[in-house]
Amino acid sequence: MKERLSEQGRLALLAVQFLTRVPLPIDPGYTPLRMAHATRYFPAVGLALGAVLALVVVLSWLVFPPVVAVLLAVAAGVRLTGALHEDGLADMADGLGGGQTRERALDIMRDSRIGSYGTVTLGLALGLKVGALVGLGAVAPAALIGAHCLSRLGVLVVSARLPYARAEGKAGFAAMGPGPGGWTIAWGTGGLAVLILTMWAGLAATLSAIVAAVVVSLWLMAMLQRRLGGQTGDGLGAIQQLMEIAIYLGLLAWV
Repeated sequence: MKERLSEQGRLALLAVQFLTRVPLPIDPGYTPLRMAHATRYFPAVGLALGAVLALVVVLSWLVFPPVVAVLLAVAAGVRLTGALHEDGLADMADGLGGGQTRERALDIMRDSRIGSYGTVTLGLALGLKVGALVGLGAVAPAALIGAHCLSRLGVLVVSARLPYARAEGKAGFAAMGPGPGGWTIAWGTGGLAVLILTMWAGLAATLSAIVAAVVVSLWLMAMLQRRLGGQTGDGLGAIQQLMEIAIYLGLLAWV
């Protein structure tokens, strides 16, 4: 039992190491298979990240106007994650916008430079986040917690349902799935996020947010399958970002 719990702790640390820039005091021991199993804790990392950002926005409200408080929370999220998912969204926009063939789109997505499609998409995404969270008012803290958790659960589901589009790459491990018992942990964490949203925003708003997130994820899955033949790390980053925004907008439609 002790050994099993120790392994789960290392998997959780791997998830933190992959999704954030939080310095870790120990090396959890990376292998592709263990990293795949660590994806079970992606929603939990999102839940913790959302809780930190909720604290930032609540404390900032005490000093600053709502729009400044929200901007600080969004900036804190970018800093804590190293803009991992924002970078993926920008790269996917550049690849799908500028690449007429699958091969050309994948080549563009590997390019570290950002183009016009990526710049415009990233600007609109950040603007929508800030605008929606300001509009949510007192529901914003719960929205941050729920959206960061559920969007990473969505990443896990999409990575399991779509094949990896490249012959090799950093996110290829995601297609292996979270391993035995992994889905129970991931869905259980997602259920906690839904409970938080329901208690804070109400059942109708929470259902609206879930429906919006599912619709966006299905649309992106279909587009990735059609254009690229599967998912990539950039595609998964884009899914996280757009599902997060969809949850904010789904809540805002009812609040």
